[in-house]
Amino acid sequence: MSALSARIALVGNPNSGKTALFNALTGARQKVANYAGVTVERKEGTVKTPAGRTLSVLDLPGTYSLRARSPDEAVTRDAVLGRLAGETPPDALVAVADATNLRLVLRLILELKAVGRPMVLALNMYDIAQRQGLRIDLDGLRRELGCPIVTTVATRKRGIDALTAEVDALLDKGALAGPNQWREPTAAEIRDAHREAQRILRTYVRPPERPDTLTGRIDSVLLHPVAGLAILLALLFLIFQAVFAWAAPLQDLIDLGFQGLAGLVGQVLPDGLLRSFITDGLIAGVGGVLVFLPQILVLFLFIILLEDSGYMARAAFLMDRIMGGAGLHGRAFIPLLSSFACAIPGIMAARVIDTRRDRMTTILVAPLMTCSARIPVYTLIISAFIPSERVWGGLSLQGLVMFGLYAAGILSALLVAFVIRRVFWRGAVEPFLMELPTYKLPAFSSVARGLLQRAEIFIGRAGRIILPLMVLVWFLSSFPAAPPGAESPIDYTFAGRLGHFLQPLLAPIGFNWQMTVALIPGFAAREVAVAALGTVYAVGDAEANIGALATQLHHHWSLATGLSFLAWYVFAPQCLSTLAVVRRETNSWVWPAVMVAYQGGLAYLAAFIVYRTAVAFGAG
Repeated sequence: MSALSARIALVGNPNSGKTALFNALTGARQKVANYAGVTVERKEGTVKTPAGRTLSVLDLPGTYSLRARSPDEAVTRDAVLGRLAGETPPDALVAVADATNLRLVLRLILELKAVGRPMVLALNMYDIAQRQGLRIDLDGLRRELGCPIVTTVATRKRGIDALTAEVDALLDKGALAGPNQWREPTAAEIRDAHREAQRILRTYVRPPERPDTLTGRIDSVLLHPVAGLAILLALLFLIFQAVFAWAAPLQDLIDLGFQGLAGLVGQVLPDGLLRSFITDGLIAGVGGVLVFLPQILVLFLFIILLEDSGYMARAAFLMDRIMGGAGLHGRAFIPLLSSFACAIPGIMAARVIDTRRDRMTTILVAPLMTCSARIPVYTLIISAFIPSERVWGGLSLQGLVMFGLYAAGILSALLVAFVIRRVFWRGAVEPFLMELPTYKLPAFSSVARGLLQRAEIFIGRAGRIILPLMVLVWFLSSFPAAPPGAESPIDYTFAGRLGHFLQPLLAPIGFNWQMTVALIPGFAAREVAVAALGTVYAVGDAEANIGALATQLHHHWSLATGLSFLAWYVFAPQCLSTLAVVRRETNSWVWPAVMVAYQGGLAYLAAFIVYRTAVAFGAG
């Protein structure tokens, strides 16, 4: 890099406010991608320093030590040491520490110091430390560590200019040593480093005069083995109710917008192939997926709030006993909860689990959690067959059914994990150790940025994956053309023929040929199943929309068929994108194949049981 540009890396413990500092530094000038050859997410942005230098800022995954035990920590270690393929080593390091909790980060700072790169220590959340009366001898600590120290409050963008000025000053002096000074320490050296960190802490940090008793009082309730678990379950119940209820007004607006657009095209274009392509292929296909964007954003809103507030770590702690009984590590809770949004980040989040056996178990069961791609399917079928009414003092019946589907996914994941650990990978689950962060008020800008990124990802997915698939479904549903006067034109098309060919395989579970057609593109992206149904049923009907589709399903399907379809999607095999991530995480095609086989078997069995039971009770 030139003298007017440089590359720095942010390194710190989890929950140290490192990502908040990254956002404060880079703002909207950031991009998210993956490191070469792995699925660990990399965030990089730029910032201008007071001296006019352009800094490329890399936000590394949180770690407690350069002695990497998980894939995330290995990426951080290799990035710091300049070992990543295709990555240049950082010109300087910014060690980010929670000023209220320096106990663990000091050992990491000593390791970073041994690497020999220019380093600045950013004491983040310094306002909280001051409120608590925590006394830190900044000058003494600066001399002891041999690096500049800057106090920051990332959520309020305090100390940012001072931090970049210190980085400027370091870079002007040049590197202190080569980037590969560090080596794996021996057990004796680890003990010595721990004692040294404790000595530094005792010497330069005095206990707070006004300890954070509020966090303790809140935790006495939220971490109570009975009350805390009840609150967590109530919170999860609220989330699932909100996903269905809060998003409804925006969904109606989006639905009306696409319906109006289809009507406008119908008025402008004459009846024919082009009009059918635009209305039934493009508008009905993409609109049938984007209408569920509000629900997905509501779900992500809760997940971001839980993470930023510090409650997510408490939830993992509460669930440790339950998950340990099923053979899952306590750290698996966060990957599994993330899988409610999408199985891909959930599977990637399993990298924080140290042992391969526990990590693999989590990866295999994460797809059983109800990801947001299932929401369009669930919402469509629930709207078609479950009355929109209030029960039990005002609760939405449709929301209760949605909660039941989520609960079914959770219970099935725990059961499958229990079988895996008792039958295939026997052995005790490692004890769960996690540093609980202090409670924080989530920053509006951080929450908004997270939601915007998720919206961009979902809309981009609609453009890259869903739109081409819907064009394909429209083509298969439109060609070859039926002879004039045919009673059911779609029966003559490729989609009709394929559906009729495969339908006998799914007849025992109550699926008709239209459902069979929808399952095929749904394997590429689950939410496409709804748009595919819309395209199949909307052929010849330019005014088709999600409400009309629900009405058509209600008339064409039995209740038993609808329930069977829901049961199938509780266990449905993963989309291709998820399977590709599993392949990259496990470095083998065996595990994606195992995942498809066991989920396909469970989906068929569940749909068969539900369909036959419903028929037996007269719902057929």
